[in-house]
Amino acid sequence: MKLIKLCSFLLVVLLGMGCKSQAESLQISPSEKAAFESSSGQAVVIADEATEYEIVIIDPGFYSWLKGFARPEGYYSQTFLENRNAIYVMNWNQRVLLPSDYPKDLYEWPIDYDPQIDYGYEVNYKLYNYFIYFQRRYNQRLGPFIPRL
Repeated sequence: MKLIKLCSFLLVVLLGMGCKSQAESLQISPSEKAAFESSSGQAVVIADEATEYEIVIIDPGFYSWLKGFARPEGYYSQTFLENRNAIYVMNWNQRVLLPSDYPKDLYEWPIDYDPQIDYGYEVNYKLYNYFIYFQRRYNQRLGPFIPRL
């Protein structure tokens, strides 16, 4: 009987440890916070002439952040960017459909992104970096990955 109680107790303890939140706070420097608040007002156009796709991001701090904090073009492979973008877009679009569960002012419009289409490196690079910027600025998580620089 003691063995059953001991096993039950250990099981509860192990389950409790396994269910602990793995939330890790983001380390955001003062200079990155300043880039978030930058009001350069410059829209970032994500386009690829070969595929004729275009996204316009009008978040005022993104341009400054992209120039000052994002990894340089070529740092990530296109496959990496496409895989991450597919996950981020899927989660983004789910949040657009659930306005009562997520801030409406953050998730206003769905993103039309088809993982089967080759949008080119530049489109994937800037879209990926916008998702990193967005998650860091607004303290959101669009996937299982911590949005690091």
